[in-house]
This record gives sequence, C-alpha cells and structure tokens, in this order.
Amino acid sequence: MLAAKRESKHVEFKESFDPAASADWCELIKDVVAIGNSGGGYLVFGFDSKGQPAKADLTALAAVDPAHIVDKVGKYVDVQVTEIEVAETKKAGATALIWKIPANDPPLVFVNPGTYELPDKSGKKQQRTSFGRGTLYFRHGAKSEPARQEDLCQAFERRLASVRNEWTKGLKKVVEAPDGYKVHVLPPEIKFADEPNATAIRLTNDPDAPAFFKLDPNQTHPYRQKELVAEVNARLPKGMAINQYDVLAVRKTYAIDANETYTYHPTFGSPQYSPALVNWMVKQYEADPGFFAMARAKYFAISKVNP
Repeated sequence: MLAAKRESKHVEFKESFDPAASADWCELIKDVVAIGNSGGGYLVFGFDSKGQPAKADLTALAAVDPAHIVDKVGKYVDVQVTEIEVAETKKAGATALIWKIPANDPPLVFVNPGTYELPDKSGKKQQRTSFGRGTLYFRHGAKSEPARQEDLCQAFERRLASVRNEWTKGLKKVVEAPDGYKVHVLPPEIKFADEPNATAIRLTNDPDAPAFFKLDPNQTHPYRQKELVAEVNARLPKGMAINQYDVLAVRKTYAIDANETYTYHPTFGSPQYSPALVNWMVKQYEADPGFFAMARAKYFAISKVNP
C-alpha cells in the first residue's frame, strides 16, 4: 500500500476530506463498502491519485473517532460492520492517514440512499445521489461502481475458498491419522489437554453420557462489539461512557481476542464477547479511572509504529 503509485482495486487515495461535509461522507462510504466487498484494502488520505503528497490539512479527519466511522457506514448498510482500523504513517516523506478496510463476507448492500445537496452555478442547492437504495458496489480498478456479474462470482468464489480451506484442514487430519486411530468430530472451540487453554470437561459414570458437554457459545459469549459497549456503559458511573474505539483499543493492547474466556471467534461472522469481559473491563475502570484513556494511548502508539 505504501509503495503504490496509483489507485487500484484495493487502494484508494484521497487528497482531502471534510468530516463536516455530507457529500464527502457519502462518497467516502461508497468507497469503504466497495473496497470491503472486493476483499478489503486501504484508504490513504493526504495523497493524489498518483500517490503523491497533496499537502492537505488532515487535522479534522485525524480527530474523527473510528467508532464514528463504523456508525456512519452502518447507517447506510443497516448491519454492524467490522471495525475499521485507523493508523498514521509516512509515505514519500509526508504524513499519511490510513484506514484499513476489512473484507465484507458476505458483501454489503446499501439499504439507504447516499444523498446530499450541492449548490449549482446559480447558488441553488441541487440534490445529488452517490449510491441508491438496494445497490451493491465493488471496485473496478480505481473506481467504486455498481456490481457486475463477475463481481458476484468473485465474491462467491472467495466465500467458497474460505469454506474449502476449512474442509481441507479437517480432511488432512483424517488422511494423516495413523492406522487404527478413530476420528472424533469436535466443535472448533474445543481445546485439548496439551494446550494452555484446554477445554474443561466433567467426568461421569453414565455410559450413555456424551464424551463432553460444551455450552452454546451464543450463551457463553452473547455480545457483539456494539452490544458489549452497551453492557459496559450500563455499569459505568453516570456521565462516563465508552465507545467502540475504546473496546478496539482494549482488545488490541490486552490481547483480548486471544483469550477464549472473553472472546469467541465463529467460523463466519464477527467475534462475540462474554459477560466475563464486561466484568473485567468494569473492574479495571473501578481500579483506575484512566484505564480506557491509557488503552487508547497505547493502541494509538502501536498503530503509528505498525500501520
């Protein structure tokens, strides 16, 4: 991305951006969704279409909370999108603001139109439409455009490749099993005794009992990130509230995603979180009211070093 000298399917350069302008937001959201639908990529602010510094003032954009970006996109696609990672780095000797856009699986469809008003030559405001309701956008080279048949085929192939990869891993284990071994099918969250986070089981003398019992992860880890934020805020003191960026910062700086007590990763879909994580975050704040602020600072520092 940093070496790119022109825009492509996965890289879009933006010379400037005004967070107060509806027109800028609509065009930006179209690019965010199109890049995600095309497998993910990057938005690079402060550079022209050839990857050269534009010397634009990005102060206002740098102050935009990543959670606000996610909320803006969600307004038009009506689903909880995966978080957009924001970082700052250097390109061609100039400061670049980077938005890392994750892949959308499945592709996102706009459920609300992206409309805004711009004045014409006479000064009269005219309504413009960046994208319409029910439309599906993908990247075609350096442009974000309505879907073509080949886009849908490629999106289907990406999903199929992901499923095929999971199947191949399981098949490989079966093929490589020594003679006489029995193959047992277990849910992906089950960990064996030689692993540090082994799954606990309950022994029984009942010969008809199953080999193990695991609670439904939708019960043990019921919260998506947006719901996690709401649960934590409900327990914080009045006047104190966190947002999705705070949760992202805590997840990254405290390795929450690697802790199965706190996080469950479904095969498809975004991570789910447990009530235990809610309890832990609230206790951290009670012990140190600066907990979330410090997490933000640490995550920002990490992002600048590893964009």
